[in-house]
Amino acid sequence: MSKLRFSLNRQGEQSLSEQVRSSIADAIRQGHLYEGARLPSWRDLATQLGVSRGTIKTAYDRLSDDHLVISKGAAGTFVSSVLPATPKVVAEASRLPLPDLYQDLESAPKLFQVGVPAQDGFPFKQWSRIMLRGSRQAVAESLRYPDPRGEQILRKEIAAYLAVARGLLCSADQIIITNGYAGALGLALHLLRPGSQRVWVEDPCYPLNRHALSLAGFTSVPVPVDDQGICVEQGIALAAEARLAIVTPSQQAPLGMQLSLARRQALLAWAKENDSWVIEDDYLSELQLSGQAAPALASLDHDERVIHMGTFSKTISPRLRLGFMVVPARLSERAGDTAAALSPASALPSQLAVAEFLRDGHYLRHIRRMKRLYIQRRNALLALMDSTASVNHMAGLSLLLALADDTDDVGIAEAAAAFNLAPAPLSPWYATQANARKGLLLGVTNLSSPALEEGYPPLAALVARHR
Repeated sequence: MSKLRFSLNRQGEQSLSEQVRSSIADAIRQGHLYEGARLPSWRDLATQLGVSRGTIKTAYDRLSDDHLVISKGAAGTFVSSVLPATPKVVAEASRLPLPDLYQDLESAPKLFQVGVPAQDGFPFKQWSRIMLRGSRQAVAESLRYPDPRGEQILRKEIAAYLAVARGLLCSADQIIITNGYAGALGLALHLLRPGSQRVWVEDPCYPLNRHALSLAGFTSVPVPVDDQGICVEQGIALAAEARLAIVTPSQQAPLGMQLSLARRQALLAWAKENDSWVIEDDYLSELQLSGQAAPALASLDHDERVIHMGTFSKTISPRLRLGFMVVPARLSERAGDTAAALSPASALPSQLAVAEFLRDGHYLRHIRRMKRLYIQRRNALLALMDSTASVNHMAGLSLLLALADDTDDVGIAEAAAAFNLAPAPLSPWYATQANARKGLLLGVTNLSSPALEEGYPPLAALVARHR
């Protein structure tokens, strides 16, 4: 009932019961009360408003007569299922680089959708047992405020994992648990407060990076990438004074190449000489399908200029909304204070569950299984593609299908939605369309054989038509 605003006028012409009825009816019709929402009992609402229970009963009876609510006796009174369409709060989406950012958030992943792990490969039974134990442990905890940096048991397990899998040596005190990558990025921008308003971003890059920087008052400086990753020399030429760079060294998003050792050293040298910071977005961790996963950039950082960020969204589940950041030791105290004030870690049961998943070796085994599954599905997709398809390489967990410069890749993606397909157009990842390459990112994670054999021909036909 948090959306209801009762303003009862006891000297007004309308009866109190009619005022209550009208307030609830307006909230239902405007979509503030969702279908199936349980209304307070007569006694509870009467006590809240300082009126008699008979007044509330009369109001509820009239709402029932209008088919806006359903009374289920002792179970309570609920908002009816026959409601006008609730307006979706997506007006701002049209201003974002990815037009489908808020679409179908409650539906199952579609064929070729990027950024989501395999649904049929997830160990649901095992994870359910672990989550149940985590929930029970969280309930049994003393009634205290949790550590805003995140539970120490999880931070210790992440530190151990990073040392083994990413070559990054750090302590639990350097780790902050965040609300996914977006939470880590927002926290880092508050923490660093770079003096310069200009920030290097890769071109192309994850579109929400540019959007987040704009919201925070910074100016993105798109720096081109080539087969060795971000072109540091061009970044210096464009904005040598920048105090921050955001990069994806292990698997460039969205093109997939690794940042070469020479470029890594050049980037770190620029950061040291310029007193700048580097945010390393390690969005896939060691989940590399082709070749060996490169060590984390932060493992080469001897001058404490790199903030390493990771997430469990791509490796376990995006519904966790659980990520982390590793800050240099000299920033750990200030990072903890910033997290406590602005974005303390939450979701205690999930933290405890992920800690157990890491500690007992389930996480590494899960990643190995997913690698095998994704490679099989990538190969199945390649086998269906004809020789006219120009497939550059794996880009993270997607195949990059290159298209001619005059192809409307956004149009293809929009047309594919009619077939319940969700390839991602490449061009919106670029800062400007003048320099944008055209292509489609075809996620391989959820390509089960029957669905793939049925879904790929319509996509191929759309590509051929636009080509």
